[in-house]
Amino acid sequence: MTVYKMVQSGSFTDSSILILDENTKKTNDRTWCFWKTQDSAWEPSISKKWDLALFANENFRRDLHLKPYQYNMVKGLDFYNQVFDLLSKQDNITFLHQKVLAIEESETIVLVQTEKDSFSCSKLFNSIYNSQKAVSQIKYPLLQQHFIGWFIKSEQPVFNPEQATFMDFSVEQKGNTRFMYVLPTSKTEALLEYTLFSHQHLKKEEYENEIQHYIEKLGITNYEILEKEQGSIPMTCFPFWKANTKNVLNIGTSGGWTKASTGYTFKNSDKKSSELVAFLQRETDFRKFHKRSKFWFYDLLLLDILDRKNELGSHIFSSMFKKGNPSLIFKFLDEETSFVEDIKVILKCPKTLFIKAIFHVVFKSIKL
Repeated sequence: MTVYKMVQSGSFTDSSILILDENTKKTNDRTWCFWKTQDSAWEPSISKKWDLALFANENFRRDLHLKPYQYNMVKGLDFYNQVFDLLSKQDNITFLHQKVLAIEESETIVLVQTEKDSFSCSKLFNSIYNSQKAVSQIKYPLLQQHFIGWFIKSEQPVFNPEQATFMDFSVEQKGNTRFMYVLPTSKTEALLEYTLFSHQHLKKEEYENEIQHYIEKLGITNYEILEKEQGSIPMTCFPFWKANTKNVLNIGTSGGWTKASTGYTFKNSDKKSSELVAFLQRETDFRKFHKRSKFWFYDLLLLDILDRKNELGSHIFSSMFKKGNPSLIFKFLDEETSFVEDIKVILKCPKTLFIKAIFHVVFKSIKL
């Protein structure tokens, strides 16, 4: 995203840019979703849009009318093709399929060691996620959004292709925050993901058994699995940006660009990469790039609750979505609301839980 937008800006034609990745980016290895109110740079990569979504738990179901937002799905391979179609035409950009082993920095130069070569540069963007930074500390809660998804094709036309299932908490919670996420692309085809916000991964069979059970609940008796995907996204307010130096900037999940309370990364990275391209045209010291906002603290409160009482996720999200304004909630999750709008969303959440979380976070901070 960052290099793509650097090219689009037209301001970096004199810069020599090298992209190193151990993955060739030639397979459909993941699916991203995001919501927006107007066309974005990624329109060519969007394969499906929804104006309606569903939120459900064991007690109620609510149709969410998203306008002015639309919910969008991007397949990984479509995104890679869009990006590399542009980058491949730039004489100043090189992409190498190599694994980075080490990064060393001096006052004026950064050295990068791969399995095959050594490279030097004046500025480095690092998106290699080092999980130990977050795992080896106790000040900031760390959960995982982990999931397995099946793209299926059913003989029966059971899906509504005009409505995505944003969260369905009607699945058994088993002491965690667990839900189904469904993205229908036709009446017979959909991506179904069994998703958890919790500390520990499950055995593969448990995810897949729950997906099978959910498919049966939908009344599907005959289907084929077209593709499978799986992932684990860190959910934490750990300040990754403190590792930024004058010449090395951590980006993506490695830079704290993942939305801590939801795990959404695509839209956050889209916004951050635009901010970064503008920053590069006026600043040279990467330590000045990150600015912490009020939303970081809101996310910290939610993660504090789910860290201590992981089973309360369904209750919290259900309270928010049962009577809350869907478009305002999406605006809030996009970190674009005013303080007055923040209060309107927050008041839909269980107040006692969050008041206690405030005291717990403050006390923990003082203690540490």
